[in-house]
Amino acid sequence: MAFQNPDEQTIQHYLKTAKNIAVVGLSNNTERTSYQVSKVVQKHGYNIFPVNPKLAGQEILGEKVYARLQDVPVSIDIVDIFRRSEFLPDVADDFLETDAKVFGLSWELKTKKQQKNYKMLDVMTS
Repeated sequence: MAFQNPDEQTIQHYLKTAKNIAVVGLSNNTERTSYQVSKVVQKHGYNIFPVNPKLAGQEILGEKVYARLQDVPVSIDIVDIFRRSEFLPDVADDFLETDAKVFGLSWELKTKKQQKNYKMLDVMTS
């Protein structure tokens, strides 16, 4: 069975109950999608936690940047990923080592192999 996104009602539930969103791959470049999306998310009252190993220790949007998800000092509700596909296995491993509830990708899994590999991440819909 191929992975399927949660239905709209489930997504709305996640967004209404979430407070802390880790943004993996958040860039300090204001033109990048990750920056623009994070700025909007922050304006809507969510706490964002930038995760970017190259920028760890710096600040983006007034928030400290962490090297890995495991370094974020609070419970994460949603992990929003802005990374190329070749980095997703490592991000998925990091996700599974946290208590984060939702793994959000900003791209579509195209092949059956990719869908199978990320089926384990279907925990977000249970």
